[in-house]
Amino acid sequence: MSPSGARGCIESAATAAWARPATTDPQPPTTISHPQRIAIIGGGPGGLYAAALLKRLRPDREVTVWERNAPDDTFGFGVVLSDETLGGIEHADPKVYAALQQHFTRWDDIDIVHRNTRHTSGGHGFAALGRKRLLEILHDRCRALSVELRFRSEAPAHLPETYDLVIAADGVNSTTREAHAHVFRPHVTTHRCRYIWLAADFAFDAFRFEIAETEHGVMQLHGYPYAPDASTVIVEMHEDVWRAAGFEELDETESVEHCAKIFAEALGGRSLRSNKSAWTTFRTVVNEHWSHGNIVLLGDAAHTAHFSIGSGTKLAVEDALALAACLEEQPSLERALAAYEEERKPVVASTQRAARASLEWFENLGLYLDQPPRQFAFNLLTRSRRVTHDNLRLRDSHFTSAVEREFGCPPGTPPMFTPFRLRELTLRNRVVVSPMDMYSATDGLPGDFHLVHLGARALGGAGLVMTEMVCVSEEGRITPGCTGLYNGRQAEAWTRIADFVHTQAPGTALGVQLGHSGRKGSTKLMWEGIDEPLPDGNWPLVAASPIPYKPFSQTPRELTRAQLADIREQFMAAAWRAARAGFDLLELHCAHGYLLSGFLSPLTNRRTDAYGGSLAKRLRFPLEVFDAVRGVWPQDRPVTVRISATDWAEEGTSAEDAVEIARAFAAHGADAIDVSTGQVVAEEQPEYGRSYQTPFADRIRHETGVPVIAVGAISSWDDVNSLILAGRTDLCALARPHLYDPHWTLHAAAEQGYDGPGVGWPAPYRAGSRRPQSGRTDAPKPRLTLGT
Repeated sequence: MSPSGARGCIESAATAAWARPATTDPQPPTTISHPQRIAIIGGGPGGLYAAALLKRLRPDREVTVWERNAPDDTFGFGVVLSDETLGGIEHADPKVYAALQQHFTRWDDIDIVHRNTRHTSGGHGFAALGRKRLLEILHDRCRALSVELRFRSEAPAHLPETYDLVIAADGVNSTTREAHAHVFRPHVTTHRCRYIWLAADFAFDAFRFEIAETEHGVMQLHGYPYAPDASTVIVEMHEDVWRAAGFEELDETESVEHCAKIFAEALGGRSLRSNKSAWTTFRTVVNEHWSHGNIVLLGDAAHTAHFSIGSGTKLAVEDALALAACLEEQPSLERALAAYEEERKPVVASTQRAARASLEWFENLGLYLDQPPRQFAFNLLTRSRRVTHDNLRLRDSHFTSAVEREFGCPPGTPPMFTPFRLRELTLRNRVVVSPMDMYSATDGLPGDFHLVHLGARALGGAGLVMTEMVCVSEEGRITPGCTGLYNGRQAEAWTRIADFVHTQAPGTALGVQLGHSGRKGSTKLMWEGIDEPLPDGNWPLVAASPIPYKPFSQTPRELTRAQLADIREQFMAAAWRAARAGFDLLELHCAHGYLLSGFLSPLTNRRTDAYGGSLAKRLRFPLEVFDAVRGVWPQDRPVTVRISATDWAEEGTSAEDAVEIARAFAAHGADAIDVSTGQVVAEEQPEYGRSYQTPFADRIRHETGVPVIAVGAISSWDDVNSLILAGRTDLCALARPHLYDPHWTLHAAAEQGYDGPGVGWPAPYRAGSRRPQSGRTDAPKPRLTLGT
């Protein structure tokens, strides 16, 4: 099998490898096909399991494990493994699986305790056992297979010269990784919470999250059983809270006693115990490469994922399964290690994204304390984005229905189909067709394409349909194909479109987004060369500062005070025309590096006058434009503002800045903030992933109280329901899904079996609402696993 054909799941990988007899095919002497002498550095679960698998596959191999600690030394207490991981273990080594089965503690419930209220969600399916017991099982299996275990032994530096393969499973502080850092290229991120691993001598009857609001700040307990008479207890809090509470000055015994007092109710007054436990901060490890010659990284040496989604041991065991399978399947060591890396990296990256979302949720726990208790519990359960509204309904429909009732959903109504009001405009549902540039206008004039494009999406059931960025002047266009609202003919064309939407799609609101391209203007149409200057017919550009967007871009002129006044008037005139055209909502575009965004970012605003410098000064011109627009826009109609909440670049706009920007616009009368990110500087490094921009909207909503619109890789109705019900956003804007399917919202209703208020099937289309659905094609929903 080629590397590109690597298995998509661990279970099939294991099945493929273990189904073949343990024989070695003849290979040229210079090619290591199946390494015979294997050294493993690190005697944790990942290293030990890799040793057992490799020896079981080929009993004539020499496999040696070096572990610096004693066999009974262990740190941490309980280990949680998922059903998927256990399935792989069962196929790969039934004896290990059988031994694990004898010691598992199993349970289904999660308890969330907040402000003296406990809510329980069931159907989650956990299996845990003591870390010490796990290591004993793996020690026994390795000895039975004649693996050489060298405890209290540092691995010699010459292993790569004397062994065919060296597996570095030496943990987050891997000396092997650091010795070859120039090749592995590790990136280690230290986070903002302190935590400590402890244990209690009784078994919780559920996975328990308990929140303690102390005089020093909020703290949380993560607890779960791992034996009939024992539980893991992790106490975590923000670094600032940890210092304020005096933990920095306490020794191990004092810390343990203090934690027991804080969480006395959860512990039933019982004490806690430690095992060389120390307060630490979590570090996320990412490596650009996982192998170097005959050295390969495994487990925490290669990657880490926050304990709150329980993936450390799980990932290490799955690494071992995949590595062993690839070594069997591939014709050379080089190809085997490449296949291992190709197979595991996407899986690990997905897990790390989920872990990062969970970690950041707990870092920002204080934002959610005032949520209604059930919504708080739902928010916690769905924090990693792996557990969703639909997934949780399958696990515990009673709990999910209770959250919906508390939120205000009528019986049987998905959260996305609840109405939302901005000033006097009531949107029938929470779905927004996001602004998308079509580059299909002539001289700024929207034509038949725009009528059909926007009309189709208005008929498709969304609560709000937004235009593309409509430019306030000819010089403010991005490309020659951009629409405008700077003359009467354009206003008449927009009136035609608004009239169609209001007549043929009653109940759908139509919004206009006004903007000016700034330094990103005078470029080719997107499909002719995005951000590339026009070959001819260029117009001069203006911006906050004379900084080109890309090295080959035109350098803009820095705007003078007189030009600022002219542009402010252009925005005001365009807003007046938009109101006359019949738009229901106006959005001011202050994102993506266009003119107003260029004033907000310190990377693009280098002015030394009253419009540059501090954030307050950088806000001055965008706020002046906002006030001018708000002044001519009808008072009963809402105005929103789109911002880039981060530049994804060092020294650029930060999440903290975004909160202050949102707060400033809200103080001037903005009715909602449309929270996007990036596209401000060409050297940005976005952290893409599902719903990756939502945390910025979430933070703005909870810190400022202003309604928000979330955007960015939201593609399923399940995501929309989850985000709305958790209180992370008020509205969800989707772009590409609406390009793929103009009737995305109507189809979302049909797929959920819903045909009540909030769904606007046009009369000619109503027969289609009853067409039998083929069912969802989503990937299998992952089990919620927590711990480590």
